[in-house]
Amino acid sequence: MNLFKPDKRKLDEGDAGRQFNMRINLFFFSTFIIFCAIIVRLAILQFVEGPELTEQETGGHTKNFPLQPIRGSIIDASGTPLAYSKPSNALYVILLKNYSQKLDKGRENRTEIKKTAKDIVKAFNKLGDGNPDNKMTFEEVIKALDLDSQKQHGYEPRRIKGDLTDKEVAYFVENKDLFPGIEIVEENIRFYDKDTVAVQTIGYLMEFKRVKSFEKYEKIDKKNKNQKDPALKYTETERVGVDGLEMMFQNELRGKNGYMSIPINPQNMIDGVPTMVPPEKGYNIYSTIHKEIQMKTEQAIVDQIKWLHSTPFSGRTHPEAITGYAVAMEVDTGNVVAMASIPDYDPNVWKDGTNDLDSVRPYIGNGTISPYSSGRSARGLDSIPWLGSTIKPLSVLIGLNEGLFGVNTSYHDQGYAQIGNDKNARPSNSGGKALGSIDPAKAIEQSSNAFMVDMVGEGLYGKYGAEGIDVWHRYMTDFGLGVAPGSGLPNEHRGKKDYDKIKQAGSPLAALAYASFGQSGGYSTLQLAQYTAMLANKGERIKPQLSSKIETQDGKLVKTFKREVLSKVDIPDRYWNEVIQGMNTQGLPSFEGFGYDFARKTGTSQMEIYVDGKRILTDNGVFIAFAPRKNPKLAVAVIIPEGGFGAYSAAPVARKIFDAYDEVYGLDGTPHPKKAESVDEGAEGSDKPDDSDAESTE
Repeated sequence: MNLFKPDKRKLDEGDAGRQFNMRINLFFFSTFIIFCAIIVRLAILQFVEGPELTEQETGGHTKNFPLQPIRGSIIDASGTPLAYSKPSNALYVILLKNYSQKLDKGRENRTEIKKTAKDIVKAFNKLGDGNPDNKMTFEEVIKALDLDSQKQHGYEPRRIKGDLTDKEVAYFVENKDLFPGIEIVEENIRFYDKDTVAVQTIGYLMEFKRVKSFEKYEKIDKKNKNQKDPALKYTETERVGVDGLEMMFQNELRGKNGYMSIPINPQNMIDGVPTMVPPEKGYNIYSTIHKEIQMKTEQAIVDQIKWLHSTPFSGRTHPEAITGYAVAMEVDTGNVVAMASIPDYDPNVWKDGTNDLDSVRPYIGNGTISPYSSGRSARGLDSIPWLGSTIKPLSVLIGLNEGLFGVNTSYHDQGYAQIGNDKNARPSNSGGKALGSIDPAKAIEQSSNAFMVDMVGEGLYGKYGAEGIDVWHRYMTDFGLGVAPGSGLPNEHRGKKDYDKIKQAGSPLAALAYASFGQSGGYSTLQLAQYTAMLANKGERIKPQLSSKIETQDGKLVKTFKREVLSKVDIPDRYWNEVIQGMNTQGLPSFEGFGYDFARKTGTSQMEIYVDGKRILTDNGVFIAFAPRKNPKLAVAVIIPEGGFGAYSAAPVARKIFDAYDEVYGLDGTPHPKKAESVDEGAEGSDKPDDSDAESTE
């Protein structure tokens, strides 16, 4: 029996104490949470919302009006600016009052602004450059002021006139009190070398609002909508790079916006003194293009086209040849020293801010990287014809590497080859010339179509059947024929191929046969130059470099570009040697007296076009070469659509490119400037070329 009885009163007192302690703890915990929330909110106000709240004063806030960035220059390998921005000054007016016709007060204020407009016109007429095209009338100034804010918000500065003279700038700065709201803002005008150097490679500028459909600018436009940093925000009228290096390096060249910070009232009118943040200058891009080599390349194409129009070979002149394309690429570095697409144009048509696209539309595309033809060829042929015989070094290399024949294999060339059992499919050598007993190197040198069909096309089909087409395609892409060259230029083309169109060819065997001698694959001039450099360095596909470095405008290095290997194929050295030995096309009058042993291959591809419903076969000149043969320095590719045999249409251009490079850099590493200009005896060295040998080697 438990005699102890607990005191109920004491138990109740203990429970009450514990409850009191819990309430105290809860109170202090709640107070702690509240203080934490207050501290967090104060931090948000201070660091996050502070800048925005600072702008809001006396019922109004601040608006940032962007000022265009100062674009960097594009400079050639010799230090010559090819695209550059010159500073200029523009007159802006900030409307300090409301001039809207909808308000009585606005109509009253118009008397004052009209007087200001008249005084501005008087100053322009007195202090301008005297060019009647640059004069402004009173009506034009009033229109630019946009007094009813139809185009701009009331607070936004109105741009009245750009490219002010020094006298105009001095006058308006000295008399600011006479022109309330006036501001002189530094801008820049884009200029391009007056010699029109590699213009399609350099590119041009257009207003941002007109290029938003481009993938690059579509992404920028999406970010632009929520861009809070005024220095990074693109304006609708800002001019941005379109095509070429201008577009490729848009971010680096652009710099950053400046802006006017303008306090405004709830009526959207200015309410205080604007402050100005100047623009930041963009970087300079140093191109690998060398002006002297580029200019001689362009002139060589122009001269050659004239020669083709006036000098007959193969029984006729070639007036249809009106375009030409050439690329010169260093074998060891990948630097592109010349990239010519003729005809070209003068991009300075846009320097005054207009977008006169119609006058240059036929010429703006870069035919060395894409199949451009609009407005150039009267017969619609683009810049990427079939390769013709320039594919034969690779055809032989494939045959050797696949074990279809060896370096000492002898083949009897009877002048043609029959494809399978089809007696109607008998591709022949140029002129039907029978070459007799030849080895693989001789098959390249003498350009044997028969060898390619029998030994390569039929050989691949015999080994792989219809899958031989996939094997051929793999080799093409391994050598950069069918993939983008990777230079970074916008609109690079992958090339065009018909060797997989079995029905069109007649059979898988026929498709391989025609591919083997270059009649079913077309690739850009840049792809050909890259392929030629790959032959020269025995298997390394080098990235074509268009820029050597990026610098700030005060000369500080930002980035350099080095040699970059995109891919590599491993093929026994003896096979390379056999192919390079075979790249020895004879009968090239344009290379007489050339001081270097060099590897080369001419090509003439035939393509069908239809003119007024008539089927016409065109002969397109193609030429590839690298020099010297040992320790190669420069790879060159030239395409002259509808130019006839490559030996006479394309090879002379290549010779002049090699000469130009030799003078500036030296094909042996030492520059060899010309001592005296020799007498020009015509593009071929003779007005009456003997093309009998050329016909047998194409």
